[in-house]
Amino acid sequence: MKKIIYALILLLVVVSGLVFANHEFKNEASKKPAPKPITDAERKAAIKQWEATPEGIKFKQWEVSPGGQKVLDGAAKISRHINAFTDMEAVVTSLALPPGSRLGFGVMARINGEDYILSFGLEKSNEFQQLRSLKVNDKIIIKSHSVSYAPKYAYPIVSGEYVERDSKVIYKRAPQKGGC
Repeated sequence: MKKIIYALILLLVVVSGLVFANHEFKNEASKKPAPKPITDAERKAAIKQWEATPEGIKFKQWEVSPGGQKVLDGAAKISRHINAFTDMEAVVTSLALPPGSRLGFGVMARINGEDYILSFGLEKSNEFQQLRSLKVNDKIIIKSHSVSYAPKYAYPIVSGEYVERDSKVIYKRAPQKGGC
């Protein structure tokens, strides 16, 4: 009987030692230093390398095409407002995004005579409920931190972060949790 008890105690000591040792290794692995941010030279080299790929070549051809130039000019027109996060007056021109778009919820809007895609992202619960009340020809005030473009779309894409109609805020993007 004593031999069985000693064997069980020895087994318990060995197993707990292995669990403790495994725990120590996991903690050491998580203490790895964070990756260093890339330098400008590394970033430029990566861009050059991407431009040599078939996708990069197609993008460069799109940039110099008349359609690409129109989109880039439209993005440049509002860059001052984007950088300063200031008000932009817009008129809703369509309640639907172009066919085949994969931008989530959004509307088409005209800002200073140019058409833009006003994208709000993927819908979670009733986040865009007040935006659904927009109608064609509604005058709105928008603010955004970013404008982007892609060869797939014939319009610059404005990320909607703040929308006001009739001096009432109808949408304001919630700040990201855990971010800067």
